[in-house]
Amino acid sequence: MVAAIYAEAAQLANRAVTRPGGRQEHDLDRALDRLVTSRRWGFPLMGLLFTAVFWITISGANVPSGWLSALLVDQVYPWLREGAAGLGVPWWLRGALIDGLYLATAWVVSVMLPPMAIFFPLFTFLEDFGYLPRVAFNVDNVFRKAGAHGKQALSLMMGFGCNAAGVTATRIIDSPRERLIAMLTNNFALCNGRWPTQILVASLFLGALAPPCLAGLISAAAVVGVALLGVGLSLAVSAFLSRTVLKGEVSTFSLELPPYRPPRFWQIFYTSLIDRTVFVLWRAVVFAAPAGLVIWLVANLHVGQASVAEHLIRWLDPIGLLIGLNGVILLAYVIAIPANEIVIPTVLMLTVLTARLTGMGSGQGVMFELESADQTLALFKAGGWTTLTAVNLMLFSLIHNPCSTTLYTIYKESGSLKWTLVAAVLPLGLGFLVTFFVAQVWRLVAG
Repeated sequence: MVAAIYAEAAQLANRAVTRPGGRQEHDLDRALDRLVTSRRWGFPLMGLLFTAVFWITISGANVPSGWLSALLVDQVYPWLREGAAGLGVPWWLRGALIDGLYLATAWVVSVMLPPMAIFFPLFTFLEDFGYLPRVAFNVDNVFRKAGAHGKQALSLMMGFGCNAAGVTATRIIDSPRERLIAMLTNNFALCNGRWPTQILVASLFLGALAPPCLAGLISAAAVVGVALLGVGLSLAVSAFLSRTVLKGEVSTFSLELPPYRPPRFWQIFYTSLIDRTVFVLWRAVVFAAPAGLVIWLVANLHVGQASVAEHLIRWLDPIGLLIGLNGVILLAYVIAIPANEIVIPTVLMLTVLTARLTGMGSGQGVMFELESADQTLALFKAGGWTTLTAVNLMLFSLIHNPCSTTLYTIYKESGSLKWTLVAAVLPLGLGFLVTFFVAQVWRLVAG
């Protein structure tokens, strides 16, 4: 036992101490650490690395997402509708089960699975390689000034893949107070379910304001700007919470930088795909399927001469217009709370419903997407969208309440209904406040 302790001490000393004239161990580790933890290069390299991870995730997910959508939505969905009609299933049951439950589930799987199956292995690779502890080391001082824990950076980065997974990742924080702060602010990390909305809206409206040669650059800069705003909001809200309702001393922690090591393939495979991707996807599907049913019902149940959805939209319109949005967008975020992935298909369906448009979609209450960007833009403009609508939708998409999967995970991890409600109301209230402010300034400047 004593010999083992001395052997470990000698190993640590060999890694940490350079003796005059002696042979320096772990030269590669030290060379890498001088680069990735330096004050000059640490943050730029961290930014470039995570930008590369996000770019690989977004661009790499397009093809498999297209394959899944073609299979589940373009092929299986019509086959199920035709099969149910052929069996004489009543229209209302066919609509509820296939147009509602199945279609929402198919959309969530096709949009959510590929990005997670790419992001989580990349993130786990960096974790297994030994880089993520260096990230915590680099940003510890920034988060400490915000009254948060340095390890919150790791859970925040995990939130860019999925906020529910980011909430689970807060287990690495020992302090209950600082872990709760990390859970309450993880929603400000732009999860993969919100990236498609950001990219689509930025491309259609903001990119169109620039010359064609700069349209892509402007759109990308806008999306990156929203993502960085989310990080800033996470720090700002953490500082607010740590100085008010969650006041307390910032805990200190000893961070041992482990040696870099070759990534373990099977460990990465299990942790990223089985323990993270499948687990989070299953929870999302459990909540998304009933949401699809609700979406179909509000569009097909009528009170008087109008559907429930139309009544709700008329009631929400004044609030929506006040904050630079509209009733369609607000209703879509209410009924699509289980999954951000179905917000845009729901917005398109509700826009067709309220604008009384024909020739689009597969029927009343049936979510859909358009293949042409020009058609999508024309439909949005038919629904009264302006550049202000696009800007505030991007902001509201970032700041609004977490999805139901994330809220459920917060409840399971915190064991508190009170803090789960805070996690829902705090960002939602902030989202209304920010969009209201932007709308008033925009209208004042526009004259």
